[in-house]
Amino acid sequence: MSKTKLGLLATASALVLSMGVAKADIVVATVGPMTGPYAAFGEQMTQGAEKAVADINAAGGVNGEMLVLEIGDDACDPKQAVAVANQLVSKDVALVAGHFCSGSSIPASEVYFEEGIIQISPASTNPQLTERDMDNVFRVCGRDDQQGEVAGKYLAANYGDKKIAIVHDKQAYSKGLADETKKNLNASGKEEALYEAITPAEKDYSALVTKLKAEGIEVLYYGGYHTELGLIVRQMRAQGMDTMVMSGDAINTLEYWAITGDSGEGTIFTASPAIETDPRNADLVKYFDEIGYKPEGYTLFTYGAIQAWAQAANKAGSTDFEPVVDALHSETFNTVLGDISFDAKGDVDAPGYWIYTWKDGQYTDGAIQNP
Repeated sequence: MSKTKLGLLATASALVLSMGVAKADIVVATVGPMTGPYAAFGEQMTQGAEKAVADINAAGGVNGEMLVLEIGDDACDPKQAVAVANQLVSKDVALVAGHFCSGSSIPASEVYFEEGIIQISPASTNPQLTERDMDNVFRVCGRDDQQGEVAGKYLAANYGDKKIAIVHDKQAYSKGLADETKKNLNASGKEEALYEAITPAEKDYSALVTKLKAEGIEVLYYGGYHTELGLIVRQMRAQGMDTMVMSGDAINTLEYWAITGDSGEGTIFTASPAIETDPRNADLVKYFDEIGYKPEGYTLFTYGAIQAWAQAANKAGSTDFEPVVDALHSETFNTVLGDISFDAKGDVDAPGYWIYTWKDGQYTDGAIQNP
């Protein structure tokens, strides 16, 4: 064989070897309701995730490697969530920033735990998510036992002399929040006049509204999502009811007002601090303003979930599962949520819940509530 051919073979072999050890892109994912009645929250998550990945890549990536984003749609359906989780396993994802609904996050987390994938939810608040001794599961939002404490004590302090109804739609998030609110209301010495469950995704809740009216309900606490509550509120107002309405963080979207119109005026709800109003996030908010998107709700929480994971991977010097999990459990991360860390369960130490009020098509916040 000629020296030329030997040289060519050597060069080719070197190229193959170099390709074999070349750094590949790191796949991360966000999963939520990209379709269906709660798609507004999926859009929030997508916007936050896309911007986080773009910013991290512009700053040099994670340990010198670029991130590639996968977007999964679970439609807040538990079975679909598990199917999406298994699809992501085949794509060798390093992080799932998701899911949104607790009813999806909890079953999907079983897949991630078995397959060694880190999950950081920006929005799932059911306590059970982090109560199952899974070291790979985290969240950057609060829990419903925290949120229910704020709501229950608020109702007792401000409406304890009124007839209160507690209603939920049977889903994991919804019932969990309603029950935590009820527990704290009752612990404050106040009893609800009515406790009811509805079926989600119905178009007509007149039977519930008629019952609320017949019982003389003055305050409705609703554990559930904005689509159902919006219809209930409209139908209450149509029957001449001026019942005060309170709910949780799942009405933290402008779509609530799009459903209720002026009927939603005065609705109050608990949610995490509006980090989009933090001056430290002004440049990020400006970016969203310039592209015509309001970074409400869980937009920046999704950004922060990916940000925390990226910092953990940089601190660990690796994107491998165990060192990143160890870093997440032991380090502090400077994120859009502020300086955060995670406890042994995977819960975040970020501030609790604020009370917001819908007024003139927007929601405004009051003083932070930390019982």
